[in-house]
Amino acid sequence: MKTNQELKNSALAALKGNWAPAVLGAIFFTFATCLITFPGYCSNMAAFGMPFFDSINPKVLKIFSNSSFLLNFFLLYPLTLGYSVAHKELLQNGDAAITRNTVRLAFSDYVRNAVSILLVYLYTLLWTLLFIVPGIIKGLAYSLTPFIVKDNPQLSPNQAINLSMKMMKGHKFDLFYLYLSFIGWILLAMLTLGIGLLWVIPYMQTSMAAFYLDVKNDYNNNI
Repeated sequence: MKTNQELKNSALAALKGNWAPAVLGAIFFTFATCLITFPGYCSNMAAFGMPFFDSINPKVLKIFSNSSFLLNFFLLYPLTLGYSVAHKELLQNGDAAITRNTVRLAFSDYVRNAVSILLVYLYTLLWTLLFIVPGIIKGLAYSLTPFIVKDNPQLSPNQAINLSMKMMKGHKFDLFYLYLSFIGWILLAMLTLGIGLLWVIPYMQTSMAAFYLDVKNDYNNNI
């Protein structure tokens, strides 16, 4: 297995000369996420009696509440998968069209994509309800699912999740440590009112793609 620094160096090498489309991809994904989750956010804030939100027309709030899950399932979940895998395309093939590839990957076989992410979130939530630590561990175990779904179109969502768990056996702490190594960059980005995250997010996503490829290679060599 490569060290964290080697994985991050691979990510930086792929991003070199491609920061502009990477940042545009981050802007697109962030804007899409905010737009899609806005109805659910308004509904939740009104439920807690927050000022302004509790003054929204109840009929509008009901529409927001009823549409929240559908928007997440049919739009946010596929886009989440597509955004992750788009950075693997950048790393593996040098394809820097992050925004275009996010949409393309999200909506090709997109019901399967949506179900895969829904199950990952659902299983992680159920484990978290038992205790926070098992939820974190399972979240790490399921983390390769977006890449596996796209690399193995013959697998069902549950089969992709199971394969992710097998591949992550012995590597969950490696990924946790990789995430921790970005804390400094995230804190620094916060000093820019979050604007710096538009650079940190692609860096993290591409590093995650490098981690997947490394784990995949290790797994295939040990079958």
